[in-house]
Amino acid sequence: MNRKLLPGLLVALFAAAPALAFDPFVVKDIRVEGIQRTEAGTVFNYLPVRVGETFTEAQAADAIRALFATGFFSDVRIETEGNVIVVVVDERAAIADITFDGVKEFDKDALKKGLREVGLAESRIFDRSLLERAEQELKRQYLSRGKYAATVTTTVTPLERNRVGINFKVDEGGVAKIRQIRIVGARAFEEEDLLDEMQLTTPGWLTWYTKNDQYSRQKLSADLETLRSWYLNQGYLDFNIDSTQVSITPDKQDIYITVNITEGEKYTVTGVRFTGDLILPEAEYQALTKIRPGETFSRERLTETTKAITDRLGNEGYAFANVNAAPEVDKVKREVAFTVFVDPGRRVYVRRINVGGNTKTRDEVVRREMRQMEGGWYDAAAINRSRTRIDRLGFFDEVTVETPAIPGTTDQVDVNFTVKERPTGNLMLGAGFSSSENIVLSASISQQNLFGSGNALTLGLNTSQSSRTLALSFTNPYYTVDGISLGWDLYHRTYDADELDSVSPYKTVSTGAGIRLGWPIAEDDHVNFGLTADRTEITTYNASPLLYKDFCKENGLDNPSGVGDCTVDSLLLTVGWSRDGRDSFTYPRSGVYQRVYGEVTVPVGDLRYGKLGYQYQHWFPIGTDYALMLNADVGYAKGFGGKDVPFYKNYYVGGIGSVRGFDQGSVGPKYKDTDGDISSTGGTRKAVANAEFFFPMPGAGKDRSFRISAFLDAGYVWGRDEEPLGGGTFVDQNIRFSDLRYSTGLAFSWSSPIGPLKFSFGHPLKKEENDEIQRFQFQLGSVF
Repeated sequence: MNRKLLPGLLVALFAAAPALAFDPFVVKDIRVEGIQRTEAGTVFNYLPVRVGETFTEAQAADAIRALFATGFFSDVRIETEGNVIVVVVDERAAIADITFDGVKEFDKDALKKGLREVGLAESRIFDRSLLERAEQELKRQYLSRGKYAATVTTTVTPLERNRVGINFKVDEGGVAKIRQIRIVGARAFEEEDLLDEMQLTTPGWLTWYTKNDQYSRQKLSADLETLRSWYLNQGYLDFNIDSTQVSITPDKQDIYITVNITEGEKYTVTGVRFTGDLILPEAEYQALTKIRPGETFSRERLTETTKAITDRLGNEGYAFANVNAAPEVDKVKREVAFTVFVDPGRRVYVRRINVGGNTKTRDEVVRREMRQMEGGWYDAAAINRSRTRIDRLGFFDEVTVETPAIPGTTDQVDVNFTVKERPTGNLMLGAGFSSSENIVLSASISQQNLFGSGNALTLGLNTSQSSRTLALSFTNPYYTVDGISLGWDLYHRTYDADELDSVSPYKTVSTGAGIRLGWPIAEDDHVNFGLTADRTEITTYNASPLLYKDFCKENGLDNPSGVGDCTVDSLLLTVGWSRDGRDSFTYPRSGVYQRVYGEVTVPVGDLRYGKLGYQYQHWFPIGTDYALMLNADVGYAKGFGGKDVPFYKNYYVGGIGSVRGFDQGSVGPKYKDTDGDISSTGGTRKAVANAEFFFPMPGAGKDRSFRISAFLDAGYVWGRDEEPLGGGTFVDQNIRFSDLRYSTGLAFSWSSPIGPLKFSFGHPLKKEENDEIQRFQFQLGSVF
């Protein structure tokens, strides 16, 4: 059998060589040889000739080029047997499977997904260059995790039907830790203080979680910039980082970092003047200036100045205002003056507002918080206000805003809001230790963003020793487009104070239903109204205080002793006002929160009383990482129509949420029963004050999910007390601030992967003989 051979590579590169040339002929048949997985039809598709047509050398060269371009073949030849074309191919191997051995640091499925994105995946053609790139990338990933001793070995195993199996064998080794960080050249500040500003650190008791003791080039670059900012904010205008050395020990376990700096001299500001297109009065620019003559130079305050001016111009629609500060440095006197150049640019308006990142939350839930309108003039204040309102929803971990210009225009921008969803379902578990109930457990399950609609649904359960609660509530915050909210509540509560040592014995079983409405009356102000129908069954005991027994006798108990069961029905009207000016829902650092809340019975039931309360909370930012929170909460209750406030509606103080360090509800008037047991009866007037200083967890760097606070709590309730204690006669207490109880201590909070965690340890500073102490409390939550 005679064949004329047309070598694929020669034909592809040089067309048809004259020595191997063949005369055009009419094709009688076409055969494909060498294929194992590839269909013959795939080869036929790349041939420019069919049976019955004339075949030429140029067509042969084109066919070979096309077949090589598919990537399926490592060699292609075209031979002729008379008038028959024979296409001989050498298939490249396909990947049968990819396996990993020894990989613990990364998820194997995620690794396979990453390899698939670069073309290395099962059923695809094997490319050794891609395999080498994948091997190097895997090594780089281990380096980014601080595992410098990690080794990656790849094995390619031939399999039947021209396939291969790829195995990545990894020896991860140990994690290299930063053993020392040195800052050479620091004179004005202690090296220890400078290291506290950096995120990278040597191993500590919390670095197992933060990983900040593992070297990262990105983290080091950020730390160097933080160091530069620190010096510039302290006035060292000539500060410079001369060099940085990172070395690793031969066993690749320890890393040493050395940063060489030149501090320079501290500069004082001598003046700030403005020039350019000053479309606003210069006095207004001066009022926005954060840096003053005579002060030490601070880049942070200078940046705040240019930003404040930019934002102010943005409020007028100048979205692309350019504000630059040019320094005039006197190195001899170590003084600096600034000339601020103002270029407002053209006034622009918003073409479109886009929302991204909301994988679960509906667009309308985000858009109804917008204060910037499409088609309106650009308003930086309205855009920032929109971002704050979206953040306060509590549905997102992060909210960012971008305002890109529209290509081809000079007076239009889009506003792009990008959010990062957070878990809004909440399974809360609470626990505390006390001498009365030992361990107190409670639970609630809620979804604050039901099906992404922004509606809230909560099911509350409580199975503590003294109480059992089942409550279901629903809230639609935008029942109308104007922001009127509508909600309802159903509840069944059983409370048995007889199980507590600190509270006077009685038992109530309450069942009720209510409806709530809320109106936004201003940007930060809301009022709400509610109407609740309630039936409460009350049980008193021999050891119950006399006023408890008298209440039941007044409400239908036919027993001269006042011991037994009585039932009261009530229709309760609630009203409230709130103003929330805090900067963040999750991690507030500044702003004021206020609320007024009251309830009064409608005179159609058995009860006649009213309650009024007020809470004021103020957050003060201190520096960049600290915050002070001051909180005050007062309440007043009074009966009318010849009736007293129901004893089970009294205020109670002590424990979580009021005065830590004291047992739950134990602060206030006391009652001594016939057995000599002393318990609390609550009161009709309440005062609670808290001061709490928040600071980041040592060793956590800039991670805001960790917070420690030192607190000072004070509070008391005034009501009807026995005179004398145990005598059976009750008198109204006078409000005396000398009665206040005080406590101090430390609290710790952590937004952990399983949900919020809170711990507190309180120490009473002022207590009386009959007060119950509860020093340690914690709360654990789980999100889903």
